[in-house]
Amino acid sequence: MNREHTMEINKGLLNFIEKSPSLYHVIENFKNMLLETGFTQLTEKESWNLEKGGKYFVTRGGTTIIAFKVPEKEFANFQIVASHSDSPAFKLKANPELEKEGHYLSLNIEKYGGMIYGPWFDRPLSVAGRVVVKDGIRLSGRLVNIDRDLLVIPNVAIHMNRKINDGFSYNPQKDMLPLLGSEQSKGVLIEELARQAGADSPKDIVSADLYLYNRQKGTFLGVQNEFIGSPKLDDLQCAYTSVKAFIQGGNNDSVTMCCVFDSEEVGSCTSQGADSTMLSDVLERISDAFGRNLQEHKSALAGSFMVSADNAHAVHPNMPEKSDPTDRPFINRGVVVKHNANQKYTTDAVTDAVFKGICVKACVPVQDFSNRADEPGGSTLGNIASSHVSISMVDI
Repeated sequence: MNREHTMEINKGLLNFIEKSPSLYHVIENFKNMLLETGFTQLTEKESWNLEKGGKYFVTRGGTTIIAFKVPEKEFANFQIVASHSDSPAFKLKANPELEKEGHYLSLNIEKYGGMIYGPWFDRPLSVAGRVVVKDGIRLSGRLVNIDRDLLVIPNVAIHMNRKINDGFSYNPQKDMLPLLGSEQSKGVLIEELARQAGADSPKDIVSADLYLYNRQKGTFLGVQNEFIGSPKLDDLQCAYTSVKAFIQGGNNDSVTMCCVFDSEEVGSCTSQGADSTMLSDVLERISDAFGRNLQEHKSALAGSFMVSADNAHAVHPNMPEKSDPTDRPFINRGVVVKHNANQKYTTDAVTDAVFKGICVKACVPVQDFSNRADEPGGSTLGNIASSHVSISMVDI
C-alpha cells in the first residue's frame, strides 16, 4: 500500500470520526455505508429469508451492528472480524441542569468507561446522542447533535491550586462538571434538543442518552504527517477500517461477517455487548435460514475464525520503560498481534500462526504485543465473545 493510499484511508477515518459524535451516530453511519453498497437491513423481530449471494445487516439497541455476506454456493464456515463502537465519555444524567452559586448553569454528568480526565479540560465540547420522543401514542428514538462549541469544563488557575503539577486527584462529581451558561440559560438545552429532534415541544422528549464529545477535529501530526491524532481512535480506527475492508472483500466459500459491538469500555455485559447472545443469535439464524441442523451448524463453527480488532499500545517515546522488554510494537511498523498468558486476549500459537500467514500473503508487516509481567493490562471483546461462540480467535 503506497503512502497516498494510506493518507486517503486515514482522511476517511478522520472524517468518519468527525461525523460520529456519539456511538449512536457511529452505528447510523455504518448502517448508511452498508445501505449505499447494496446491503439489506434485517430486524430481529421478523423471520429472515436469506439468499445465496445476499448481503445483510442487523442492529441492536442502536449501538451494535452485525453485517454479513453469504456466498453463492454452500458455505463452509464463518469468517468474522469484530471491534467496538463505544469510547470513554461523560454521560448526562436524567435531570442534568445544575445551578451553581446563583450565577452559573452546569450539567450533571457521570463517567462512562475508563478515561484520563485531563484532556477534557479547557476545550470546546458539545452534546450528542439519542432522545426518545413521544409522537402521539408512539415513541421514537431520534439522533441529536448540537453541532457547535457549547460547553467547557473549566480548570482552576494555577494561583488557586499551586500543587496541580505535583499530581492531582480529580473528583468527577465536583471537578468535571461542564459549564453550559449563565443562570438565564435554564431550559435552553432541552429546547435546543427538541428542535434537533423535530419534536413539537420540549415536553415531548420523554428520555435521552446524551454524551459529551470533544469538538477538536482529528489531524495529521509529525514533520512528515506520519502520525494521526484524534478522539475515539480506540476503537473507531479498527471499526472503520474493518467495515471498509469487509464491504470490499470477497467471500467465495465462507459467510463473512463484520461485528461492531457496544459496551466494550464497561465490560460488554449488556444486551448489545460482546457478552450478549447477539453474535450467537445471528450465526444460528443464518444456519437456520439455509436449513442447517444443529450438527451442521456446530461443524461450521468448528471451522470458523474470528479476528478481534482493538487498538494496541505502541512504545511511548517518553516512557519506553512502560513497554515489555521484547514485545515492543511501534507506530507505523505493522499490525499488532496481542498475547496474554491469562487469556485477556484470545491469541494462541495456532491462531497467531494462521493470522501471520495471512499477513505475509498480503505483504503486511506484523508485530507482537505483550504487557510487562509486572503491569496488568486491559482486555477486549474477543475473550468475552468466545465464551458464547467457541471458535478460533486472534486478537489484533
